[in-house]
Amino acid sequence: MLRSSGCVLAAGWAVAGLAVTALSIAAAQAQAAFPQREVSFVVPWNAGGSNDVAARALEPLLKERGIAIVVENVVGATGTIGMRRVAAAPPDGYTVGMGTSSTLALIAQNKTPLKNDQFTHLARVSVDPLMLLVPATSPHKTLEDFLAHMKKSPGKVTIGTPGTYNLNHIFAAMTARAAGVDYINVPYTGGSKVVADLLGGHADAGVLKPSETLGQIREGLIKPIGIFANERLALFPDVPTFKEKGFDVFPYGPVVQMAYVVAPANLPADVRGKLTTAFRGALQDPRFKEFAEKNSFLVDDLTGDGLTAEVEGVAKALGTVAAQVFPREQN
Repeated sequence: MLRSSGCVLAAGWAVAGLAVTALSIAAAQAQAAFPQREVSFVVPWNAGGSNDVAARALEPLLKERGIAIVVENVVGATGTIGMRRVAAAPPDGYTVGMGTSSTLALIAQNKTPLKNDQFTHLARVSVDPLMLLVPATSPHKTLEDFLAHMKKSPGKVTIGTPGTYNLNHIFAAMTARAAGVDYINVPYTGGSKVVADLLGGHADAGVLKPSETLGQIREGLIKPIGIFANERLALFPDVPTFKEKGFDVFPYGPVVQMAYVVAPANLPADVRGKLTTAFRGALQDPRFKEFAEKNSFLVDDLTGDGLTAEVEGVAKALGTVAAQVFPREQN
């Protein structure tokens, strides 16, 4: 009887061992087969904005590389709401998001519970210049005209920005400093909303990227009057920089507007590798580079740990600048 019980026990252990082995094999196969379904790409800004447009331009290029994405616009709180969804998602590769300098600026100023170590950094999508734009119907056709108008109307001129305490907001504040007066900052949930209010005459000016305003500029509906950069843009050779007009918009150090792809922290190395390889290939594809050139933004080849280091550096710079531009509003 004891012998029989031992056989049964041994058989039980054997079955259990086989079950564990089968589960291990199944888990390994599932991991190796990533992706088995579509990946949610969270864009924390309105549809039609520059980050949304870039994500949708990447969609077919990623599909060719075995990654099918579904773009989800989760807006609010200068990108914080969407990025919190990404941070809280399972680290399985099926949720990624579009990080931006705007949300990064909030992280740097401790104005959001988000932290950079809640994310796995995959690849940089773009580095964008920013411009000051006015409606085509505005009587202020040049940067000098607009600054003179601000001086005559202290505290009354409105400048729209996608979000608050971000680089757009910083440059709007620097515009007011150039005029030597206060102004009214009007935050929106995305660049497309700023454009809509410029077209409707509800804002005097906006600080936006070329990529989210090109259509309206070409149709003669809005007009760029100043570039927040050290050199003019090839796409707008007739639009002067603030610098050449004698206004320093980088008095506290260089800052950059960028967008980059992240996943939740603790992403498995093999999944991270597959996602990074796919995004890198899509970003370096000649078709995406042509798209970037037409929309006046830079595409480089920054991924993985190099991107993590860049994010930390940009966050530090943004925190330093914001502390100077918004001294009374820091925590």
